[in-house]
Amino acid sequence: MSEGPQKDELEGTEAPFVSHLVELRDRLVRAVIAIAIAFTVLAFWPGPAGLYDLLAAPLVAHLPKGATLIATNVISPVLVPLKITLMAAFMLALPVVLYQLWAFVAPGLYSHEKRLVLPLVISSTVLFVMGVAFCYFLVIPGMSKFIQAFAPASITAAPDIEQYFGFVLTLFLVFGIAFEVPIAVIVLARMGVVTIEQLRKWRGYFIVASFIVAAVVTPPDVISQLALAVPMCILYELGIIAAQIFIKTTKAPEDAAEDKTAA
Repeated sequence: MSEGPQKDELEGTEAPFVSHLVELRDRLVRAVIAIAIAFTVLAFWPGPAGLYDLLAAPLVAHLPKGATLIATNVISPVLVPLKITLMAAFMLALPVVLYQLWAFVAPGLYSHEKRLVLPLVISSTVLFVMGVAFCYFLVIPGMSKFIQAFAPASITAAPDIEQYFGFVLTLFLVFGIAFEVPIAVIVLARMGVVTIEQLRKWRGYFIVASFIVAAVVTPPDVISQLALAVPMCILYELGIIAAQIFIKTTKAPEDAAEDKTAA
């Protein structure tokens, strides 16, 4: 006895899947266009050379009189400023990039989940920019002054521009990610991975871990290590407070009803 054609389990899912891919492509194109527009604007003003001078200012201010940065690679004077312009363009277009990400995932979220995601996207952007600004205005000048104070008088400091760019970019990423500690705490607590009580009990372990991380990822000077570890500890405490607020305000309606009934 012959059986009829078996029904394909994936039948009817091709069109939605393709439409999601098309939407993802459109969102990525818009994000790239935003970065390209920001890059074009920055290329005209203040220009790649002006951006590099701005990035190098915290170090140059503490170099010996007459000392400057040097380029040991033939194309470094052109390539490095272009890389800096691209990095600055990405940061300038970051709100648009995150909005495109939010617009793509929002239709699949419940209303109470949307109340959680959008504030986290905005706050994570602000915290990352704060971390970069903290590094630029406080850490790099303090570290440069510390290093020059201990440098022998017989040594003429002339850092390579490509190495300096890589060094500063690493510091920007380290401090930008470190300032995301409250977001990590909120997400872990909201997902139920840890409780508020556990976060409070682990406070001492986090402080020790912060200083270990700071000693590993920052240059071997006291200023930069303290400048990373201390804010991480403060942000951890702020994350615990914010997690309590987020858990209360982003509960699903049925969970909130159960809590009221239990009370």
